[in-house]
Amino acid sequence: MSSGQTHDRITLCSLPLVVLATHRVVQSLWLTLWVALGFLIGGLMLGPDLDIHSVQYKRWGWLRWIWLPYRGSLRHRSVWSHGPIIGTTVRVIYAAGWLALGLVMVVDVLNGLQRTALSWADLETSLGSFISTHWPVGVALLAGLELGALSHYTADWLSSSRKRRTHGHQRSNPARPRPRR
Repeated sequence: MSSGQTHDRITLCSLPLVVLATHRVVQSLWLTLWVALGFLIGGLMLGPDLDIHSVQYKRWGWLRWIWLPYRGSLRHRSVWSHGPIIGTTVRVIYAAGWLALGLVMVVDVLNGLQRTALSWADLETSLGSFISTHWPVGVALLAGLELGALSHYTADWLSSSRKRRTHGHQRSNPARPRPRR
């Protein structure tokens, strides 16, 4: 399995390729920027190894505790953490749940202090309007997150395949010295 530093290097070295390929496909500098941002976040912060005590987990600093329930409920390298599309979807929904909880608490405190007068209907309308206006940015960000995770899955798969091939070859053809006669 690749180390956290190896995954970081793969993410950073792959970024120019992701930027060039994305810009060629979408032909929009703005959307390319969002894919690149998602790729970096997906590779460095919101990647598959949040299910263990990893470099990605440690990067969350004092907020890393929010990933403890996630880590405790998933087996490392399960389809729910390392599965293409599924793993990213689970992490995005999980992180969005924490973000939503934080925003609800902030709005509730501000309303309680009479600093704002936001209702749930106001928030729903604003969120709906934001999503309908900026959905291409959301799709670009999600695509980048998945590409960042996909680079991780691919590196793990290649590393595991190479180890299986190497160890499998050694088992079927042991390299031990022959006794002298």
